[in-house]
Amino acid sequence: MSNDAATAIPALDSLQGTRPDAPVHGLGASLPSADAPAKAAGTFPYAADLWAEGLLWAALLRSPHPHARIVSVDTSAAAAMPGVRAVVTHADVPGDPSYGRKVADRPVFAHELVRHHGEAIAAVAADHPDTARLAAAAIAVEYEVLEPVTDPEKAFAAEPLHPDGNLIRHIPLRYGDPEAAGEVVVEGLYRIGRQDPAPIGAEAGLAVPRPDGGVDLYTASTDPHTDRDLAAACFGLAPDQVKVVVTGVPGATGDREDPGFQIPLGLLALRTGCPVKLAATREESFLGHAHRHPTLLRYRHHADAEGRLVKVEAQILLDAGAYADSSAESLAAAVSFACGPYVVPHAFVEGWAVRTNNPPSGHVRGEGALQVCAAYEAQMDKLALELGVDPAELRLRNALATGDILPTGQTVTCPAPVAELLVAVRDAPLPALPKDTPEDDWLLPGGPEGAGEPGAVRRGVGYALGMVHMLGAEGADEVSTATVKVHDGRATVLCAAVETGQGFTTLARQIVQDTLGIDEVHVAPVDTDQPPAGPAAHGRHTWVSGGAVERAAKMVRTQLLQPLAHKFGMSTELLQITDGKITSYDGVLSTTVMETLEGKELWATAQCRPHPTEPLDAGGQGDAFVGLAFCAIRAVVDVDVELGSVRVVEMAVAQDVGRVLNPAQLAARIEAGVTMGVGAALTENLRTPRGLVRHPDLTGYPLPTALDAPDVRIVKLVEERDVVAPFGAKPASAVPVVTSPAAVAAAVRAATGRPVNRLPIRPQAAVAAPRG
Repeated sequence: MSNDAATAIPALDSLQGTRPDAPVHGLGASLPSADAPAKAAGTFPYAADLWAEGLLWAALLRSPHPHARIVSVDTSAAAAMPGVRAVVTHADVPGDPSYGRKVADRPVFAHELVRHHGEAIAAVAADHPDTARLAAAAIAVEYEVLEPVTDPEKAFAAEPLHPDGNLIRHIPLRYGDPEAAGEVVVEGLYRIGRQDPAPIGAEAGLAVPRPDGGVDLYTASTDPHTDRDLAAACFGLAPDQVKVVVTGVPGATGDREDPGFQIPLGLLALRTGCPVKLAATREESFLGHAHRHPTLLRYRHHADAEGRLVKVEAQILLDAGAYADSSAESLAAAVSFACGPYVVPHAFVEGWAVRTNNPPSGHVRGEGALQVCAAYEAQMDKLALELGVDPAELRLRNALATGDILPTGQTVTCPAPVAELLVAVRDAPLPALPKDTPEDDWLLPGGPEGAGEPGAVRRGVGYALGMVHMLGAEGADEVSTATVKVHDGRATVLCAAVETGQGFTTLARQIVQDTLGIDEVHVAPVDTDQPPAGPAAHGRHTWVSGGAVERAAKMVRTQLLQPLAHKFGMSTELLQITDGKITSYDGVLSTTVMETLEGKELWATAQCRPHPTEPLDAGGQGDAFVGLAFCAIRAVVDVDVELGSVRVVEMAVAQDVGRVLNPAQLAARIEAGVTMGVGAALTENLRTPRGLVRHPDLTGYPLPTALDAPDVRIVKLVEERDVVAPFGAKPASAVPVVTSPAAVAAAVRAATGRPVNRLPIRPQAAVAAPRG
């Protein structure tokens, strides 16, 4: 790639907004989030803060078993308790008894069969939250406990958990010559654990019945129109009789997309005629929402004597848990990216997603791509060791570039500066070694109270390359609608794109500032009275919703400039808006935006729909993705090779971002993504022996804290704009999540000489291999 094709930004200056030419507003500025002060002060209204006159409280009864037949449900004792206003079970669902985004296989309330630990059986509404919980506990359920299917490998031959069987999807990818073989062959078996999205705020919501027989749902939804349609079908109502109003979302990485909390709320509100609120406990949150797919991966890599890949063979098995959810899409990503951002002339990959009696799996940032990244990067390290080649050099010899072809047969048409990213992290200065003094004991793995000895600590350096797809895939209709209104010198943006922490509302403000020269921009709250914008996933809202806002703002700009252009006998293209001033190319016209807007009310509505994709065919072939994003990470770790404790010293990141739209937010997204990936690498694994969730709380599920978060050093950002993307930007947060676990595992391998085939890395896997 030529130097003028891409720009490497000095990461520190650009991301801290210290460059002298950094704008103060509009695209490229480090504009702070409008709700940041309220969130910092604790006054931001989240779903758990909602209130209404005459409020009732809801509680759910959940199954203590992962697999059981329901013999009977007796709600009489609960209904008779003072203060209880309603008890609902599957018999009280007036519409569709089950729901699902792709496959309607998940019942609102379990009946006949319980398929996972924590599945909802019934719901109660009462005048006090304690009464609701006591009433739920008083519901008598007789179970016939069944043997759970918890091993996904055994799910193929097990008794069907659903009428359509246990296999959700099978993708057999075939690319190239099956007889091709390399001079060097390495194999590996890899296991990836169940990561929980662990939102900072547990699920909560409020349902308010309407006079017309409908209901309004106030929830932290990330896909309000889909949630509305699913809920309406279960309520037996038309979609326009149900309204979803998005309340403050306390962060989301996909975990907000399950309407399993919302539908019981609406049923209780419709039954009682009163507002009903549900605020889940942390335990209920762990039991109720979807997790990252636990995955089993078998790999065989073939390479020639120079280390160039010849063929990749892989088997990928996703544990979907009890219901289909987004497992078909996750499998497509896993199979499509099974070879990584490398040129592979021959690839044969088998992928399966199966149902079990484990907790449901679903959309969590980087789904499918994270699991295979950990495996294919471990394979690259094995090849490097076998060939006696430096791990970074081996990756460079095989790096993907624009114009290469994926194993799905799709040509990479977007910018793919994979080699440039790897060189940047490889050549970045390494962090200094800690001094062997008592003052630096805290630098040891395990901290100052750890039992380790400095002499047992070894440093390891590892590399990983990751890739993710942008937007939906396989023919998903990606479309978003936005309206921009201007009145009294102030602009308002209406778009149903939910702000989940990814910065869309700030981006929308920047777009309007850039296009119209108006500083004061307000983004309206989201509800389903607005046209759909789709889910908040895969960088959709930066591209699709941001594109819709930009188009609407440009239409308003034309309305604003047309009278001036007509007056001076020129086209609007010859006028420009800069720093709130309107000037012509020849300098004859010079006025302000505010003067031109005086007394006017302008508005426009626009849509953005990227070019279509297609489903993978029977051989795993097809142009399934709109675009791709790439990342390289170098991890530096210190490992106590006697105790197996690991400290991540530094994560050096180089990323393909397309265009920096907000430097400060971009830095925050990358740092958060890396930290989430470090959690997947070292600590996060929701344990489910025999299908039972152990320790569903933030004590038993160890999230990385501020003390665990590594030093994230952004060494290079490549701004090579994707010409088909609005603003040319790429999603920022998913690809570091995908890449960082593989990088940490590579560094631990380098420090210990152990293979490290499982994530999260257990202490016994980080103990040094015997010498000799």
